[in-house]
Amino acid sequence: MKRIKLLEVGSELGAGTRGAGMGIDALRVACLNKGSDYFRRYNAVAVPNLNHVLFEKTPFRWAKHIDAIYTVQKGIASAVEQTLRFGEFPLVLAGDHSSANATIAGIKAAYPHKTLGVVWIDAHADLHSPYTTPSGNVHGMPLAAALGQDNRAHQRNQPDADTEFFWQRLQNLAEPGPKLCPEHLVYVGVRDTEEQEDALIEELGIKWIKLPEIKEKGSRQLTREIYEHLRTCDMVYISFDVDSLDSSFSIGTGTPVEDGLYLSEAENLCQDLLENERVVCFEMVEINPTLDNGNTMATNAFNILEKATNAIERRLKLEDVVSR
Repeated sequence: MKRIKLLEVGSELGAGTRGAGMGIDALRVACLNKGSDYFRRYNAVAVPNLNHVLFEKTPFRWAKHIDAIYTVQKGIASAVEQTLRFGEFPLVLAGDHSSANATIAGIKAAYPHKTLGVVWIDAHADLHSPYTTPSGNVHGMPLAAALGQDNRAHQRNQPDADTEFFWQRLQNLAEPGPKLCPEHLVYVGVRDTEEQEDALIEELGIKWIKLPEIKEKGSRQLTREIYEHLRTCDMVYISFDVDSLDSSFSIGTGTPVEDGLYLSEAENLCQDLLENERVVCFEMVEINPTLDNGNTMATNAFNILEKATNAIERRLKLEDVVSR
């Protein structure tokens, strides 16, 4: 890879609280206030978001707006695939976290014969399906889609045929079948889950690094252990939801949760993880300035984003030198 490309996904169709579609603009404001040239430094592509459908009533109770979300996700997957095929590093800035299913699908479309590992830095497991969701919000479902998991053993809902149709389309986005194996997924900082998700995490044996372990070991040791766990993966995608931060830092997000990462912990962890040569994509999601005071969340997130991007830049420059 030779350079970073920003993929801006303003969709908030999968969220339960309105406003995440303005998260990228909030990052731009934070950038301007800091006097940074970040958004002038990189080429950017905006993926169509279809947020206008939020003004229409959705017929999909257990996967709200899933028909429009499927259309948006096709665009995301295509943009990620094309970016990778052009030898560029896709850095995805998204509204709600449902985008991650498409990011994963795009990576696999670009590298169909390579094994993907995922580091999921989030307060939530996002492992629901239309069969288990308590809310019907699709931003709680991206990993279930990527893993090809319905979790019927813990079913609580009866989705209609149209919902099932689009859910299967999300699971088979870009190419048929699961894009990710459970043993290649690592949860970091997840602390707000429902019993259906807990049961599936235990059943699948997903590695789960909780906050006490993060604080005890620090980012360097954790990074080593994460990559040792993912040693059989050819490539890695890192997904960072800002609600992984402690709620004292993350008021400006739809689902803040107490007892999360401190800013320095998030900065160090993202930097250390992104120094690994196997990382092919980084994503930041769920900034909602309508819930915030003084754009604090976007300001904190932008500091993390800058440091994470610097780590990617250093690595790409080193790879360029080595390849000459």
